[in-house]
Amino acid sequence: MELVKEQIINFEKIGSSQLGFITVAEVQKNIPFEIKRVYWTYYTPQDVIRGGHAHKELKQFIFAVSGTIEFNTENLKGYKNTFILDSPEKGLYIPELVWRDIKFTHSAVLLCLASEIYDENDYFRDYNDFKSYRK
Repeated sequence: MELVKEQIINFEKIGSSQLGFITVAEVQKNIPFEIKRVYWTYYTPQDVIRGGHAHKELKQFIFAVSGTIEFNTENLKGYKNTFILDSPEKGLYIPELVWRDIKFTHSAVLLCLASEIYDENDYFRDYNDFKSYRK
């Protein structure tokens, strides 16, 4: 599986409304990178915008396991998009070099599968630095 731009991927939802559901993420089946870090965020106030950064190398798959999360993205070519994660079987793929701003409903829980361990040097935290970056 090769993905080159930010996009929503619908993962298989297995089960029934009587018994519940499971959705599975598997490396090289529906996750196009080795997972080196997993994290989740929760109890984010609705009036807080998180994100405000991009990564030089890191790739991510992000899920809203609860609630609704809105991502506003922009790549280096200036292409902007808005993605709404409102179901646990929807995964948002975000490749490297994509700026993002994130809005949460209060009950939202964000789960992230990341291609790299945390490295502060991988971040663009200033939008102008991001926009002027050349590989």
